[in-house]
Amino acid sequence: MKAEMIFTGTELLLGQSLNTHAQYLGRKLSDLGIEVTLHTTVGDDWDQMAMILRQSLERSDIIITTGGLGPTSDDLTKETIAEVLGLPMVLHEESLVSIKQFFISHSNDMPDSTVKQAYFPKGAMILPNHCGTAPGAILETSKGNVVIVLPGPPWELEAMYDNYVVSYLASLSGRGEVTRFTTIKVTGIREDNVQEMLNGLDGIDNPELAYIARPGEVHVRISAHATTTEEADKLVKPLAEQVKARLKPYIFAMDDEKIEMVVGDLLKKYNKTIAVAESCTAGLVEARLCDIPGCSKYLKGGIVCYSKDAQEKLLGIDPVAIESHGLVSEWSATNMARKVRQLLRADLGLAVTGIAGPGYNEKKPIGLVYIALDTAEGTICRQYKLPGRRMAIRQGSVNASLKMIRHYLEKVEY
Repeated sequence: MKAEMIFTGTELLLGQSLNTHAQYLGRKLSDLGIEVTLHTTVGDDWDQMAMILRQSLERSDIIITTGGLGPTSDDLTKETIAEVLGLPMVLHEESLVSIKQFFISHSNDMPDSTVKQAYFPKGAMILPNHCGTAPGAILETSKGNVVIVLPGPPWELEAMYDNYVVSYLASLSGRGEVTRFTTIKVTGIREDNVQEMLNGLDGIDNPELAYIARPGEVHVRISAHATTTEEADKLVKPLAEQVKARLKPYIFAMDDEKIEMVVGDLLKKYNKTIAVAESCTAGLVEARLCDIPGCSKYLKGGIVCYSKDAQEKLLGIDPVAIESHGLVSEWSATNMARKVRQLLRADLGLAVTGIAGPGYNEKKPIGLVYIALDTAEGTICRQYKLPGRRMAIRQGSVNASLKMIRHYLEKVEY
């Protein structure tokens, strides 16, 4: 069974909005054994959209459109589909009631133009939108195609897909093999070194290993396809365990896991607080911790001390000793961690100092980073030689810092 996606919106063509639907829907459809064969992005142009839709109906079993369901004149998706399929637009009373109720619940008057969102091609199965005002729809054509119409905002699309579209697609016969995968995220190591460490493992065909490099991290994806989800998982799991065993010191997260959320949950679980002192990351570690709602329960605060003066005045570190050991040193990281923990009266004190480049010297090359964690049991300090350019080194430092906190709280040694 073949599917293709049509993403609508001129803002996508202009690069003003990031299209995240392709990744989300691609993964979801592969889980169901539906092969995605083509993506098309089209602007808010009736003729272009109609042409793409007619071509899609000739070559694909399932066509999924995203966007263009709003109340404005450039929202054309449903109207274009109706014209191409030769169907009239009809008012769906239940949707209109639901939309009115949405505005009442937000103490707003419903604009007259919003009524447009309750009209659909005749015969459509309506998909309620619990996160917004634009319902979606499923249309089954006389030639056996399925057209699925989803809203543009990702949170609306994903909720609608999970609530209604998955069960519909799962009921269709003729789907192919299911693809399952897991992703292991590592930091502090180059992509080619990761591949060398995994040499000799199976992973060429089914299951398959793939590598994705991002600033400050490398993702190792293990995927497999089979007739059922259970069979595909059985292929993925053994290889994933072998990969984890070889890369254990470098792993900071799995799949969609956010390490800052994991660290936050662990800090709450063990009733610990943390303070952060940062040099080369200049607040990035604290920002990642702060991305998680409720972080005030464990995050005491942070200090950015990018210079010797800042370390002296903000953390009270002896400038003569800094001069002797250097700003980027195990001594400096260790003292930063101890001082920030004492100053902010936290259970844990974390510090990062390093050379993000482009400047460097022979003794302290680009990518040299020290990360220290001070606790009641003592101080851990590790030296890293992080790959990549400035952004990658700074992001890698953040991932390695959060990994160190996680491993300490989980009592993982490496």
